[in-house]
Amino acid sequence: MKTYLDCYACFLRQALSAARRADASPEQQHRILIQTMDHLRSLPATATPPEMAETIHRLAREETGNPDPYRAAKQDATRQALDLLPHLRDLVRASADPLETAVRIAIAGNIIDQGVAESFELESTLERVLTQPFGIGGLAELRAALTTADTILYLGDNAGETVFDRVLIEHLAKPVTYVVKGAPIINDATREDAIAAGLDQVAELIDNGSEAPGTLLERCSDAFRARFERARLIIAKGQANYETLSESPAPIFFLLQAKCSVIASDMGMHTGDIVLLPNLAHRR
Repeated sequence: MKTYLDCYACFLRQALSAARRADASPEQQHRILIQTMDHLRSLPATATPPEMAETIHRLAREETGNPDPYRAAKQDATRQALDLLPHLRDLVRASADPLETAVRIAIAGNIIDQGVAESFELESTLERVLTQPFGIGGLAELRAALTTADTILYLGDNAGETVFDRVLIEHLAKPVTYVVKGAPIINDATREDAIAAGLDQVAELIDNGSEAPGTLLERCSDAFRARFERARLIIAKGQANYETLSESPAPIFFLLQAKCSVIASDMGMHTGDIVLLPNLAHRR
């Protein structure tokens, strides 16, 4: 997905948020914003939003010397989500359609996104997503893909959301490789965050070798790209994975909430819609 003009204001908001979470002084915050504006001036028209976000958050880390400004927020989100884990499992067990419920739970967890908003409310979001009609619904295609896939490559998104992903992975009952970031970026999950959510108990954990949001394949390690190219079924969580992989021919299902009006418009959706989007490889 390309970068739209409305993304520019969001980039500046993210820069200031990251600076403040890193305990930057007012002078440092000013320098980070000025440098962000300099980068925006030279942003190629073809760049995806995560390419710019990678630059912004690197600036904040380097300026402040804080390697993970969102660490406390990630730990808090994971604790909140783990408190809900028994209830989430009960919802799947009691469901007339356990796969659909587990998918909806995974999508509900996508509300934990501090690149988009500073706060979130898990329980009310879960209640909404469990009954909300899909803006785009590819559940039938996912069922079909699961009957033929031997393994699943699962591209994670945010810390805390990882717990909601765990519920879906437990239901899939197939070997899953769960992919985290190679280094901290916003509140995206790293290996440490995935282990805190217990994902090492239900999936193989690997990182993609990148510190960018989403999955910028050109930034990822050779080892991850080889796994990506071999995958026959990929579940990609969150807006940033859609932003970076929406043009990919790989066999991807995007699971997300359209929390941003720009992304919602790009998909032909409304803000707040829930999405299970099979890419062209699955729709053929």
